[in-house]
Amino acid sequence: MLLRRLPILAWLPNYNFRSGLADLIAGVTVGLTVIPQAIAYAGVAGLPPQYGLYSSFMACFVYTALGSVKDSAVGPTAIAAILTRENLHGLGPEFAVLLAFLSGCVELLMGLLQLGFLIDFISGPVSVGFTSAAAIIIATTQIKDILGLSFPGGKFLQVWAGLYEHIGETRLWDATLGLGCLLLLLLLRKVKDIKVGVSEKGGGGRGRAALAQALWFLSTTRNILVVLVCAGLAYYFDTKNQTPFVLTGEVRAGLPRLALPPLSATVGNHTYTFTEMTSTLGSAIFVVPLLSILENIALAKVFSEGKYVDATQEMIALGVCNMAASLVDSMPVSGALSRGAVNHASGVATPAGGLYTGALVLLALQYFTPYFYYIPKASLAAVIIAAVVFMMELHVFKPIWRTKKVDIIPAVVTFAACLLLRLELGIVVGIAVNLLFLLYASARPAVRVTSALSSDGVPHVVASVDRALAFPSAEFVRRAVRKAADRDARAPLVLDASHVQAADFTAARGIKALIEDFHARGQTIIFYNVKPSIAEVFRGVRPREFLHCSCRAELDRLLLEAQRQDKQARA
Repeated sequence: MLLRRLPILAWLPNYNFRSGLADLIAGVTVGLTVIPQAIAYAGVAGLPPQYGLYSSFMACFVYTALGSVKDSAVGPTAIAAILTRENLHGLGPEFAVLLAFLSGCVELLMGLLQLGFLIDFISGPVSVGFTSAAAIIIATTQIKDILGLSFPGGKFLQVWAGLYEHIGETRLWDATLGLGCLLLLLLLRKVKDIKVGVSEKGGGGRGRAALAQALWFLSTTRNILVVLVCAGLAYYFDTKNQTPFVLTGEVRAGLPRLALPPLSATVGNHTYTFTEMTSTLGSAIFVVPLLSILENIALAKVFSEGKYVDATQEMIALGVCNMAASLVDSMPVSGALSRGAVNHASGVATPAGGLYTGALVLLALQYFTPYFYYIPKASLAAVIIAAVVFMMELHVFKPIWRTKKVDIIPAVVTFAACLLLRLELGIVVGIAVNLLFLLYASARPAVRVTSALSSDGVPHVVASVDRALAFPSAEFVRRAVRKAADRDARAPLVLDASHVQAADFTAARGIKALIEDFHARGQTIIFYNVKPSIAEVFRGVRPREFLHCSCRAELDRLLLEAQRQDKQARA
């Protein structure tokens, strides 16, 4: 148990120089990726840029001790950022920090109570619809920065309405820089796939191997390289007293203070109490941690290489990460698939890679924040759009259509609701639609009716029910069986319960009523292959005569007896 809850105790005794070197390379590489992303994600969340950096180091340190997946790089993510923005209502960073703390509490509690099964209620189609809509919303919020525009509103329809109204105010230099950065980032993403000419014998020489490694590093660090070049360009223009680009502006230098999460906040002339703050955050206190867990476990499964993923431990680790990160003014954090891919490709050996990532972020906060002033907002917007464009899973709709067409409905409903309403409302609507489908399937089991002859030549009707009997389906099954009996009102009816795995009180009462119906019409009903536990449920309502059997010979005997009683009744 101790090794499961403190995974560091499992790998630390075997830690060696080679693992340390691999973690150092991977950690620094991820750090170079996370710094520009963190600044950009702060903008997505509607927070000052330093809060993105505040969110990028403490969770790395905590996950090193508690994390069970070496490839996971915990920090700010696009989905967590946009959910934070939608629930802050422009009230300030204190609400984001409290949201991180409360999210951590919920995640930790879910882990301790082993409530990971709740994630199972988010089906594949709902997840696809949510992720695709979130990616489009995030990209939409960055378009105005790409074009150098400034207007209020962060929702999908608001942004497009604002773009329509202000498109004439587009700044040429910002638009040129933003679109150029976006194109360059997409091209650099493909650089790592360039074949450098390996010989037929499999050996390409050290030069070619070094070139391949250099191309991979260029592709992996594309975000920081583009941002640095753009910042240098902006600095050059600044020395010439020119400001062609909208800049990030001042980023508070130094490390954040270590303090408890804010339990009150003053916005304007109003002071919000803890109760008012939690009421303002509303459903985000539960939706943000639930989706963060979903994102983190999905990442863990991608890089688990078929190994078992301890979902409980991941929830506990993520919960403690958020709680600890909130002590240094962090917004909600989770594992990011893009940074996890960088970690994996860099050959990370253990979760200790996060130590070097966090250390690099701390160095940036302490020494380099004055230089972040010159980063153009258009370049950060390009970084975000280039990252989230690959989150859109619209290509999945085609295989969903090929496999089960009805699953398109919850996917499309979730997608549309997330775009037109709010992300958390959209996913709730999608889950509700999915549950309605499940309830409908439960309420309408298939009842297959056939005519048969026993080994003694007794004609009878067989009605087979294909799933559990529960309260939504009780009346439907009763009507279907009565209709089946109308095929031949003189022949006994056999209700085959081979596929009935469960039954409840309402179903038992329906069966009792069904037996009464058959008794009133003078027709025999026999229950075949009823499981003992289900038979006990049926007996609990004390039916008039519950004929049941579990073998063919017994069924033939009961059918023969029913035929004899029918002849006696007619005589």
